[in-house]
Formats: sequence, C-alpha cells, structure tokens
Amino acid sequence: MEKKNNPKIRKIKFSESLKSSLFNLNQRSKQIFRLIVNDFLKDGKPVGSRRLSIKMGEKLSAASVRNVMSDLQDAGLLQSTHTSAGRIPTDLGLRFFVDGLLQVGRLTNNQCTEIEKVINNQSQNVEEMFSEAGSLLSGLLDCAGIVLAPKLEGFIKHIEFVPVSNVKALVILVTESGIIENRIIEVPKGLPASLLTETTNYLNSIIKGKTLEESKKIISGQIKDDKKYIDKVTKNLIEEGFACWDDASKKNKLIVTGTSKLLDDIEAMEQLEDVRLLIEKLENKKNLMGVIDETLQAEGLQIYIGSENNLFGLTGCSTIISPFKNKKKEIIGAIGVIGPMRINYAKIIPVVDYTAKLIGEKFEIK
Repeated sequence: MEKKNNPKIRKIKFSESLKSSLFNLNQRSKQIFRLIVNDFLKDGKPVGSRRLSIKMGEKLSAASVRNVMSDLQDAGLLQSTHTSAGRIPTDLGLRFFVDGLLQVGRLTNNQCTEIEKVINNQSQNVEEMFSEAGSLLSGLLDCAGIVLAPKLEGFIKHIEFVPVSNVKALVILVTESGIIENRIIEVPKGLPASLLTETTNYLNSIIKGKTLEESKKIISGQIKDDKKYIDKVTKNLIEEGFACWDDASKKNKLIVTGTSKLLDDIEAMEQLEDVRLLIEKLENKKNLMGVIDETLQAEGLQIYIGSENNLFGLTGCSTIISPFKNKKKEIIGAIGVIGPMRINYAKIIPVVDYTAKLIGEKFEIK
C-alpha cells in the first residue's frame, strides 16, 4: 500500500520563444526526450540513437531518431560532447523534464514509517530531531542533507534546572507544542540542588503559557520587584538560564549532513576537485543562505537544477528543498537535499515534501 503525496513544485519561467518551441513538441519528440532523460538519470552516460531506436521497438530508424535528437538539441534541451557522441540533457532540459514530464512517485508505508519514527521521537530535542532528519534524508536518498532549523518560538509549557555535576546544570525547556530543547550552563561550585528546584518552581509559576521573549521581560521585571527576596546567586542562575536561549530565539540554525555522499557519484559530476570545492562551500554554510532565503519566500517545494544557482552550477548539482510551516501557516524553516543533477527526482521530491510536512506538524500550537 502506498501513501499519496502531491507536493507543490516550483515552476521555471521560460521565455516566450522557448515556450513555443518546448511545450509544442510532438509526442514522438517527447517520447524520445523522456527516454534520453530516464537513461541519463540511471547511469549518467550519453544516450545514442541506435539504443533509442531499439527501446522504441525499432518503430523509428536510428537516422530518424538522430533527426529528432538534433531538433531537441537546437531547442536547448540536449547537448553532446562531440558530433558522434550520444546526447545528455542540458540544465534547461532537466528543468523541462521535471516541470512537464516527470511522474512523481508515491511514498510507501515503510518510507513513511521510517520518516515518522525520526520526526516523532519524543526523547529527542529539536536540534537532535533536525540533525537526525537531515541524516535520514541523506541516507535514504544518497545526497547531502540540508536543514534550516527554526527559531525557538511558541508558548512555554515547562522549564527545569537539573544538576549534572557540581559546576554544571541542564536547562530543559518544553513548549506547548511538545518541542523539547536543552542547554548546559555553568553554575557556582557546590550549588545546592534544592536551589535549582526552587528556581524551577519559581519560574514555572510565572512563565507557563508565555513565549520566550514574553517570559524574559516578565522575569526581568519580577527580579527588580523581588530583589529583596531573590539573592544574587538565584538572580544569576535565572539570567544564565534565559541567556542560553538567545541564539535559538533570534536566528535559524543551518545544519548540513552527509556531504561525503557527493563523492559517491564523482564520474557523473566529472571532477573530484569540483566536488571537493562544493563540499567546502556546503560546510561553510554561508553560501547556502541565498537558496534558503528564496525558499523561505516561496510556497511549496523548490527545485534548483545546475546553473540555475551559482553555488551548484560548476559542479553539476541540483537541490530539492521544501519549507515547513507552523499552524499559523508561517514559514519557519526548510529541509532538503543536494546531489548530482541526475538524482532520482521522482523518488526524492515526495520524501522531502512529506518530511517537511511532518516537521511542520511538530510546530503546531496545541
């Protein structure tokens, strides 16, 4: 049994002249073009006219197929390294295929279960969930995984200080949507555990049902009003406990996993040095923000093929990425993969889309 999945996919804006030549292809041209792309996606090698003629049951001679291939090349959909070689799709050709000819696959129950197991794992915090989700996509799809984790938002359900050593404590924050985050902070040596318990009870009596920013303002005011009753140690503990969430509440975090997967398909991406440079760029992370920013402004799953993005153009890579939303339908982050242009679009698109939807559900305010 399979689960339906119909992601909304970004469509490229072709020029009017290209629209005329591309979208008015006859059925024979479309059939030959589809066969070429499907073969290329399987092995990354040029496809020759004789091979295509055989695949079509020799209804067309190799010479007739070559004429069609020549027309497709003139339209900018195919290219060849030299005259006698077979053809491979161009970046534009792959875009045309993805937008107009691709039949997106459907997730099996096993795939859904595997994704759900990672996303709905109650024992992990937010950062662990996103890291695991990126690694899952990388493993399932043989690509590098990318995740833009959201800022810590929503209403607080519970906060707790737990001693982990005589100089450190774990601060656990639980939102009403069920998201759990934790941080380690330093505490004065020999701080009694009872003080951590008292601080926990004090804060929970005030901040439950408030956002993180609201809580910080309220606590700041409470500390001023109760300064006779709140000693310096407790004041510092509270301030340190909230300070550790500053980054999480102000900016998104970019997580990149599985970059070594890009090395598994060096032949298709031509040169090892190009892949090495790409991995360096990905691990630098800043170079991805242009793609991320566009994704956060868009509706639905986005696909960037080869030269459509400067980051991937030189290495012949594509990226498939989908934003995820909270219950208010606000985009709060994104998740996706990067791989060679001949990635399995039909398989990857529904996996990325479904994962993004599951993550969005985690951030619904209950």
